[in-house]
Amino acid sequence: MIATIEVVANDRALVAESPTWSASEHALYWLDGRSDAIYRIDAKSGARSSWTTPAKVNALGLRAAGGLIVATKSGIATLDTARGAFAHLVTPAPYTDSMRMNDGKVDRAGRFWFGTMHDDAGDASGHVYRLDPNGTLATIDSGYTIPNGFAWSPDDRTMYLADSHPRTIYAYDFDVVSGEARNRRPFAQTAEGTMPDGATIDAEGYLWSANVGGWGISRFATDGTLERRLELPVQRPTSVIFGGDDLRTLFITTASRRLTPEQLAAQPLAGAILAVRVDVPGLPAHAFG
Repeated sequence: MIATIEVVANDRALVAESPTWSASEHALYWLDGRSDAIYRIDAKSGARSSWTTPAKVNALGLRAAGGLIVATKSGIATLDTARGAFAHLVTPAPYTDSMRMNDGKVDRAGRFWFGTMHDDAGDASGHVYRLDPNGTLATIDSGYTIPNGFAWSPDDRTMYLADSHPRTIYAYDFDVVSGEARNRRPFAQTAEGTMPDGATIDAEGYLWSANVGGWGISRFATDGTLERRLELPVQRPTSVIFGGDDLRTLFITTASRRLTPEQLAAQPLAGAILAVRVDVPGLPAHAFG
């Protein structure tokens, strides 16, 4: 499937990640994990805002109280977007200077899920955590190399999470009331030479996964079979989220890092934020707390 692509922002980001749609603001947030910055664009006016983070930033989510919850090198923090002020919440354990946060997302009950990994993905020392609105931090799983792509089925009975290095997307049995995720099992695997990165779920329960190195987005059916491929003019898409008034706009973050000068010249949209109209709506983002 080759779609008509709109360029939302062409910043040549090193690693744009964690796209998050705020319906109340009619705005898209995202970050550049290698430039220590968070960005926001108003979808109607095109007005942009940005915040410099006090440490390397890797994931973000909306807050019910306003502003954002963010995962940084130094731990989980909140960002008051009006004042530009960060406030530290918690640092998980085990966690060392050689580790960092990776992807994260808020579930329907307002809990923030995030993963950790070794800085250079040198081993499977990554963990998966759940931060509850009351401040309780729970360790959910371990043995991840690069945890990516938190997503939940529309009925909240399944949680998805990928480990990018082995190219595997996993499924868990999920209980939205208790926040328990159990019975990890392989759900789908991406092609050789590609890695599953950020992901989102549509209203039909299909999983959309950005494939780093794969020049596109994969849509997986609920049984893990590949339903379609959305081809892109960039080699390294990093994450996806649905937005717009009808939640039928798929926003896509991309990366320019690790591309040669020749590859960058051939991919003028590498590092850009892209948008594609699709035929099925997504689900609204949830807010922490």
